[in-house]
Amino acid sequence: VQLQASGGGLVQAGGSLRLSCAASGRTLSTYAMGWFRQAPGKERESVAGITWSASSTYYADSVKGRFTISRDGTKNTVYLQMNYLKPEDTAVYYCAARPLVVSTTPDYRYWGQGTQVTVSS
Repeated sequence: VQLQASGGGLVQAGGSLRLSCAASGRTLSTYAMGWFRQAPGKERESVAGITWSASSTYYADSVKGRFTISRDGTKNTVYLQMNYLKPEDTAVYYCAARPLVVSTTPDYRYWGQGTQVTVSS
C-alpha cells in the first residue's frame, strides 16, 4: 500500500483544513487508518483513527470536537477534517494504515509521507 497525504497548509487560528490520504496499490477496505502528527522536537502522537468498517473512531483528547476522521471506500481515501485550528495543532501530519484494528501507538504497517499544517495566531 502506498499512501499519499495532502491538504496541509498555512491557516489562521480558528480556521479549517481538510487532509486527504489517498491509497494506491491495494484497497484500504480491510485496513484501519490513523492520523498522527509530529511537531518539531516532539514525539509523533496519535490524532485520530478509524476502523476498517468505519464503525468506530478514535480521537485524541486534544482534538475531540474539532477534528473528524472519515473514509470513502469508493475513492480509497481517508480524510481528516480539522476545524477551529489552534497554533498548537502545528505539525507534520501523517496518515497510516494497519490491518483491521486501530492503534493509538505508531504501530502501523504503512505510512504516508506527511503534510505540513501551520496554524498562525
